[in-house]
Amino acid sequence: MSSLKPNSLIHSTSPYLLQHAYNPVDWYEWGTVALQKAIREDKPILVSIGYSACHWCHVMERECFEIEDIAQIMNEFFVCIKVDREERPDIDQIYMEAVQALGINGGWPLNVFLTPDQKPFYGGTYFSPQAWAQVLHNIHKAYTGNRQKLEASAEELRLHLLRSDVERFMQEHNNADWEKDIQTTYNNLASRFDSVWGGVDKAPKFIMPSIWMFLMRYYHISNDPAAMEQIQITLDKIAQGGIYDQIGGGFARYAVDAQWFAPHFEKMLYDNAQLISLYAEAYAITKNDEYKKIVTETFDWLNREMTSEAGGFYSALDADSDGAEGKFYVWTKSELEDVLGQDGEIISTYYAATADGNWEHGNNILKRNDTDIVFLKEHNIPSADWNEMLKNAKLQLRTHRENRVRPALDDKIITAWNAMMVCGLTDAYRVFGDIAFLDAAIKNMRFIEKELSAGCQLYRSFKGKRSTTEGFLDDYAYVIQAQLRLYQTTFDEHWIKQAEKFIDYAMAHFYDSTDGFFYYTSALAEKLITRKKEIFDNVIPSSNAVMAQNLFLVGTLLDKEAWKQVATGMTSSLSHMIMSEPNYMSQWAIVHTEMQKGMKEVLLTGRGIQKLRAELQQDFLPFTLMQGSAGHSDLPLFEGKVALQGRDTIYVCQDKTCGIPVHTVEEAKRQLR
Repeated sequence: MSSLKPNSLIHSTSPYLLQHAYNPVDWYEWGTVALQKAIREDKPILVSIGYSACHWCHVMERECFEIEDIAQIMNEFFVCIKVDREERPDIDQIYMEAVQALGINGGWPLNVFLTPDQKPFYGGTYFSPQAWAQVLHNIHKAYTGNRQKLEASAEELRLHLLRSDVERFMQEHNNADWEKDIQTTYNNLASRFDSVWGGVDKAPKFIMPSIWMFLMRYYHISNDPAAMEQIQITLDKIAQGGIYDQIGGGFARYAVDAQWFAPHFEKMLYDNAQLISLYAEAYAITKNDEYKKIVTETFDWLNREMTSEAGGFYSALDADSDGAEGKFYVWTKSELEDVLGQDGEIISTYYAATADGNWEHGNNILKRNDTDIVFLKEHNIPSADWNEMLKNAKLQLRTHRENRVRPALDDKIITAWNAMMVCGLTDAYRVFGDIAFLDAAIKNMRFIEKELSAGCQLYRSFKGKRSTTEGFLDDYAYVIQAQLRLYQTTFDEHWIKQAEKFIDYAMAHFYDSTDGFFYYTSALAEKLITRKKEIFDNVIPSSNAVMAQNLFLVGTLLDKEAWKQVATGMTSSLSHMIMSEPNYMSQWAIVHTEMQKGMKEVLLTGRGIQKLRAELQQDFLPFTLMQGSAGHSDLPLFEGKVALQGRDTIYVCQDKTCGIPVHTVEEAKRQLR
């Protein structure tokens, strides 16, 4: 650190902001103090946005923000504000869109220059020290010498930001032929597939779990073998690649190449949450033990490295350790052999490690070139012997690397991401039946109830104490989704009542009746220069898409037709985009298909319903809502439904009409088919 004197970030709870607390830059958090200082001193604002696990954020800090001469320019000419994009995604959304509107590729760190009244006029991402110093001087010169032109440009950009994506993209659509719609959606996705390495044909490669979850639903309807082949190629290649931590479990954020080999080594909670769901669902279809192993290892990583004593899940692990990206995760071949002794050679071969290294500086990123079946056949190794050898090797290697400098942990607990992991764990429990998954999910939801909610309000994050920032739409959407999943697994109606409560709150404080979509921020939140609406799916699916799904599914369970109509209106008005741009609308594609195909409601009544539920949910049943009651239920569809002849009874219903009551899972499955 270039200075021992802290700036005002020293009082922050954000790990990212605390990383910058000893910079010589006079950083402020976003808030009244900094914003009023800019107005009072008539200085432009520099907003620098990043997150704790961001490699290039660390590089720019080291090269620019820790340098006294550069910091002096920043302090003299600007009011400098640091923002953790994970704590304040509302600010990040606005200024990321502004930079992209200027024709600059987005990314982090995001550095944006604003007028004192928060209007953006210039920005970019990473700058080298020389370029950054030049930009600072040029901005100061323009602000003092050509203020009128700069203000006009900022106002023009502000007006652009006021126009919402909903306004730009929504259209009327006739959903009469949903099967044609889903086929068109699939065809447009398939045109971009990488049929050799899986995923979408480009680099760098993000996994984009919702694409493959949609594809599984398409396969369930169409039985198209090409769709299932693409799912399996993708999941197999990801599991074999360096993007998956072969020793410790868990997935990195993306691969820089097209073969899933060299990851950007940061591990994010939200990726791993969705990938637990994805591999669990794929196992339910294929019964491929490799997929079960991936889920189990990722859950072990979650428990070992990402879970607080109280049950909250931490946000991220850094890409860097000991000053280098990926240093914690890579191996020389000689190191593998030293740790593993006589097994070192075969394990090195298994993980494609070479004496010269398959990556940089003689190091190897561990990957697998073949499936275990192919590898064992090629090397004539019995399966039982190999499983024991591999298990011991992983334990030895993991123990050895614990002596290295660990990547920094971002130990703030984000509401939306925790709820996403609850969904992943609940999905894993439904498929595999291991109570440890469900216990972790319920413990986490109890943590959210205790530490991150007050009445009907959610808060964004927790680190020692909950933040004062109210939750955003994704926090509400994912918590509701998690509560819906928990209800369908436990049949505890507490969860569905909580979901109803949060939907009521979201409708009151986030919903815009003029276009039928939800703002990202609450009406009670701090006023920024615009309120955005998030409609496009990214690695994290759109909060509006998840909210539409919640309204439809919870509306079905609670017989709330108005909620279902809102959901249908949202989805149908974007259906042309779902079909034409499914890469960015894959969660919407799932919701659209659920609405158009319709959901079967399976009611379980009697004292042995958990056994029936477990049998049913081992299979992939994507268009099914599960309900259960051992006695009285407040849910509307249970009226008049009882266990018949003293036996556990299953009712399969759709649109409030139920088939003949049955007593076995096989009979129920026949009705579902």
